[in-house]
Amino acid sequence: MKHPLTEREIRAIVNGREVRARVPVRKSLVDWLREDQGLTGSHVGCEHGVCGACSVVLDGAVVRGCLTLAVQADGARIETIEGATESGRIGRLQEAFYQRAALQCGFCTPGMLLVAAELLARNPNPSRDEIREALSGNLCRCTGYHAIVDAVEAAKSGSR
Repeated sequence: MKHPLTEREIRAIVNGREVRARVPVRKSLVDWLREDQGLTGSHVGCEHGVCGACSVVLDGAVVRGCLTLAVQADGARIETIEGATESGRIGRLQEAFYQRAALQCGFCTPGMLLVAAELLARNPNPSRDEIREALSGNLCRCTGYHAIVDAVEAAKSGSR
């Protein structure tokens, strides 16, 4: 048995299913999701909370999985890009990203989709400036952002 200060038992609802696990207290949420839960859609980029590639939804708020410890998610509801995809809640956004060529390498896409989905859940009709502001914490090295903003705008209106 490990020392109680180095590991802790957590319970969380991950993509709709209850998970119980012993977790090292210093393990990040994104590492726990990727390594221990096999949910590799959220990416590890900067590990400093700057790029947004590790974004997940924790109790209804988008958080940086690299800055959040797995033990901080004890008792929480966690949604990853896999869960958002399976539930169908980002289907319109995914289609709009595809139609508008809003992804190239795809590394940033899961984080962008989750942030955009949370924006549209709070504000179904955001302006382009509000879309840009919401996405401003997520970095994309490939697309230049215009196509991403166009895709979110298309998804809000349901246009193809």
